[in-house]
Amino acid sequence: MGKPIFSARAHVFQIDPTTKRNWIPASKHAVTVSFFYDGNRNVYRIISVGGTKAIINCTITPSMTFTRTSQKFGQWADSRANTVYGLGFATEQQLHQFCERFKEVKEAARLAREKSQDKMELASTALSIAAPQDLGDELQSPPVACVNGPEDKMFRSQSADITLSSEKERIKKMLSEGSVCEINLEAELFTLQDSNSKLVAALHEANNNVEQWKKQLAAYQEETERLRDQVADLEAHGGHGPSDMLKDELTQSLEELEALLKAKDEEIHILQSKKAEYHEMEQEREEAIHRLQEMEMRNVELERRVQNAEQNLAASLEERDRLEGEVQRAIEILDVKIFDLNDLRQSLVKLIDK
Repeated sequence: MGKPIFSARAHVFQIDPTTKRNWIPASKHAVTVSFFYDGNRNVYRIISVGGTKAIINCTITPSMTFTRTSQKFGQWADSRANTVYGLGFATEQQLHQFCERFKEVKEAARLAREKSQDKMELASTALSIAAPQDLGDELQSPPVACVNGPEDKMFRSQSADITLSSEKERIKKMLSEGSVCEINLEAELFTLQDSNSKLVAALHEANNNVEQWKKQLAAYQEETERLRDQVADLEAHGGHGPSDMLKDELTQSLEELEALLKAKDEEIHILQSKKAEYHEMEQEREEAIHRLQEMEMRNVELERRVQNAEQNLAASLEERDRLEGEVQRAIEILDVKIFDLNDLRQSLVKLIDK
């Protein structure tokens, strides 16, 4: 397959195939995710290998879209594998680079498909030119001789098909909206939980450091008070105590201790501000959980509406089949009546001729 077009390291996730809600880690640690060009099939692929196992083997199509659901997380759906892949990057810049390269490769895949279609169209055109022209008369449809019954049946069937197709599209749209919103909230919750665990670890470490610094601060304060008492005693005794050089040394030590105390106070203020940020993140996590619960309730409501729509759809199909049966019976009766009228007309013509 050749060298990769682009590679990046990321944590790989797959959507739970049973619930279609939760993310399942596909790798225990960050792995290499690469874009390749398959020259034999003229397609582009995303491939990631963990050990001896292929975690991702996805063929890129023009209809695929890579969606950024958070600062470091993105996802795309693979309809052929019937799954959704999620990638968690270490930095926002790596996610941006992968997203831009995904767009470029998707555009290249679109151009490659168009070239392949153009070649197929040229080949089919050449075959149609070389084919015999005598088949044109055979391919013409024979004249239709029927009464209004079949036309009415066809009209009814087409209108019912249009109604059913629109109902199916509406159901698919409802399900896709619910699934996309829920997947985005799951990814956001995963990011918040990751940040929360990091903040909890930093907070524990900061609390331990605060305790140590408090003890050091108390010791420094005692040392400062002792030095201040010594300076006061020296000043009270005047020339009977140590020399002026000792006073200067004590004063310098006192100033250094006061500067150290200020630095420790600033560090304590910084840790307190980090603690406030942790509480904000905790509130955001609770809000995300609340929104996820609301989305689950909405999803339950959507599933109930989908079940009702499916029941209505089944009832509509049964009603359509029943109407088609009645129309078919009416057509058969009309055919018999027309045949009888035709015999009667021929009999009248013979009587008139006599």
